[in-house]
Amino acid sequence: MNNKGNEENQHNHNKHREHDHHKQHEEQKHHSHQHHNNEHEDMHDHHKHGHEEHKNHNHSHGHSGHHGGHGGHGGHHEHMVEDFKKRFWISLVLSIPILYLSPMIQMLIGYEVNFTGDTLLLFLLSTIVFFYGGKPFLLGAWDELKEKSPAMMMLISLAIIAAYVYSTLTAFFIEGSDFFFELATLIVIMLLGHWIEMKSLMGASKALEELIKLMPKEAHKLDKSGNIVEVTVEDLQPGDLILVKSGEKIPIDGEIYEGESTVDESMLTGESVPVEKGPGMEAIGGSVNGDGVLKVKVSKTGNDTYLSQVIKLVSDAEKSKSKAQGFADIAAKWLFYVALVVGIITFAVWWTNGDLDFALERMVTVLIIACPHALGLATPLVTSRSTSIAAKNGLLIRNRVAFESAFKLDRVVFDKTGTLTEGNFGVTDIHPSEGISEEELLKLAYSVETQSDHPIAKGIVKEGNDRNLTPLDVKDYQNLTGKGLVAKIGDAEIAVISPGAMKANKISFDEKIYDQLALQGKTVVFVLKDNVLQGMIALADIIRKSSYKVIKELNDRGIETVMMTGDNTRVANYVGEKLGISKVIAEVLPHEKSNNVKYLKQNGKKVAMIGDGINDAPALAEADLGIAIGAGTDVAIETADVILVNSNPVDILNIIKLSKASRRKMVQNLGWAAGYNIVAIPLAAGVLYNVGFVITPAVGAAVMSLSTIICAINAQLLKID
Repeated sequence: MNNKGNEENQHNHNKHREHDHHKQHEEQKHHSHQHHNNEHEDMHDHHKHGHEEHKNHNHSHGHSGHHGGHGGHGGHHEHMVEDFKKRFWISLVLSIPILYLSPMIQMLIGYEVNFTGDTLLLFLLSTIVFFYGGKPFLLGAWDELKEKSPAMMMLISLAIIAAYVYSTLTAFFIEGSDFFFELATLIVIMLLGHWIEMKSLMGASKALEELIKLMPKEAHKLDKSGNIVEVTVEDLQPGDLILVKSGEKIPIDGEIYEGESTVDESMLTGESVPVEKGPGMEAIGGSVNGDGVLKVKVSKTGNDTYLSQVIKLVSDAEKSKSKAQGFADIAAKWLFYVALVVGIITFAVWWTNGDLDFALERMVTVLIIACPHALGLATPLVTSRSTSIAAKNGLLIRNRVAFESAFKLDRVVFDKTGTLTEGNFGVTDIHPSEGISEEELLKLAYSVETQSDHPIAKGIVKEGNDRNLTPLDVKDYQNLTGKGLVAKIGDAEIAVISPGAMKANKISFDEKIYDQLALQGKTVVFVLKDNVLQGMIALADIIRKSSYKVIKELNDRGIETVMMTGDNTRVANYVGEKLGISKVIAEVLPHEKSNNVKYLKQNGKKVAMIGDGINDAPALAEADLGIAIGAGTDVAIETADVILVNSNPVDILNIIKLSKASRRKMVQNLGWAAGYNIVAIPLAAGVLYNVGFVITPAVGAAVMSLSTIICAINAQLLKID
């Protein structure tokens, strides 16, 4: 910001407020926020959940945190990707001699390997692969068992434990075929699937760290003599006095007791116009001070501050976010139950026939075949392909489970400022007085406003630049306390002032036109030349052109559109009407946004939320699908499930289409994998044994490979419809 002296710029910022009631409205809004703090803290107490729930968040399959809590940090995620990669390559290298030494492979291909200790070497290599390569699955299975929620990890673990234990028995104690080659290939394929999948997804949520970064670390504390002492924010206590210089972030919540300025709270509250602040009003920690100097009395510290409350909301929402399992996990859960039941029945039936060794072999064959290699790759290959297609279309998928269900959306909730609108003021209406041309009026305002850097001034300057106007020479530029600004152009005095200043000076204007503009939530300024009204200019936050298309298409698809904003009701209703939005919710604070999303999710409705600000973060975390605008804050981006890189809300249509196409491919692939099981499991159990047909592990392996290849080809055919 240009620093032209505090007093001068402070009035420059004051000039444009659209109505005197607006300041009152802001005060009311912030008092209401104060009143709600304790209320929403209590409300979220019953949402506290354990670490296990949080672990599900952001893992593509929802694999119950088998990575030991993969919901934490981007760096941790990268470490996990590297870990799977390392385990895959080491297991793959060890699998080559395992396959070579395996009696089953020797019999299948027709060669023989015999040397002293060959069985022991096979056992040792397989043991390394089992414990080293299988570790993530065994740990994940333990987590799933504790949560009583069997999924992919328990199915894989069931198969590899059965293969390892049975093969060890056949190697040293009982007669039977070993499954060491099955053990090794299953672990290698599953590690490959998880590595592909994790590599194709971004890191886990860092929203909380990004929120904490927003708070300044230091503050200018005023001692009893009025001297400035630099202290850390943690050292501040309620009642301490602090100084906030122009352009600085307000370090902590408090009440202003001296000074006037405008404060940009847009990222915190969603209010698009900087808010005028003066003695007796609340200052929110994390908001950005304008050009005035403020003295603030600290009112809240630690967990009581506004931003801490937002951090708590995001944390609670992330922890309590649906424990929805990914599609592959649902399939794995049922296969686990089928394998267990069929395996036990198979063992019981053959054991009663008096053949324990054969009963064990049949049971183990069932347990291994129930976890087909194709299942391990069926969804990771689709995930990888869809993530790649998404990236080419400007979509970054962070939470797979949330993305998978996007095609089922019932409602899409949009933030207004910076999402449906550009977040920048632009001229919407120019009403010159009689005898004055539109260009003349704009040129006068444009020339004077080039001296200011207020958002309203920037809007007028942009309009002037777009029309290729040449600014007139301006001199004696000054602010009028609480009214606006004035300057000389030639010998004439040009003033750009607010409605309040017009009324105070008893200058008449067309109130009918003014009221019409004000009802649309527009900010109006008046241009005077030697105290004679030249006309009025209205400005508003400009609606993105693409917003019209996305709202229309969603409405046409039968998806309800909702706009939820911290901005005032009149601005919100104007934007809502222009776009044809089904429902408008205005003047909401962050905790109210997440509560509204919770309400909209009632009766099993699937809700997406699109936003860009800190105030949207709790709602993004609460929604079934949180979508962040790429140009938004780091906090919103880190909290979201999908990021629109091009900051274009129309891209949500591609999310829905790609989600639908991905789901179809997953169903097809899981159909291949499970279809193989439907045929193979009964045969492995020995239902046709009496007619001389029983599936051998070797035949099972060959058919399994075929279904894996089909899944791989099918995944590559994925495209956005």
